Amino acid sequence: MQYHQAESWGYYVPMRTGMISDPLEKVARLASESAVVVFSISSCCMCHAVKRLFCGMGVNPTVYELDHDPRGKEIEKALMRLLGNSTSVPVVFIGGKLIGAMDRVMASHISGNLVPLLKEAGALWL
Repeated sequence: MQYHQAESWGYYVPMRTGMISDPLEKVARLASESAVVVFSISSCCMCHAVKRLFCGMGVNPTVYELDHDPRGKEIEKALMRLLGNSTSVPVVFIGGKLIGAMDRVMASHISGNLVPLLKEAGALWL
């Protein structure tokens, strides 16, 4: 698998179509492979904003663009089940743990909890 950097968003990773058939298992596996993982849709303004937030902080998230994946709709539905609501993207995992959608990420940032989470996950060193 090749990783390629696109603009300043971090790393976009094409999803592998491996042996995992359950979308929730696939989400859990992908979320645990990098310090910061963002499930996104390329045309979503909130996804753009969360990617800009992380890049502005010096974090290079691994970004999975669901609209570029043949199984993206299945994964999007699995993310909606995880969140328990109709908002499906962006969904952020830090250190393999579900942080949530944009509202949870921003609340963590404003309350001062986001930077410690990023440091603990190894995404920030300073």
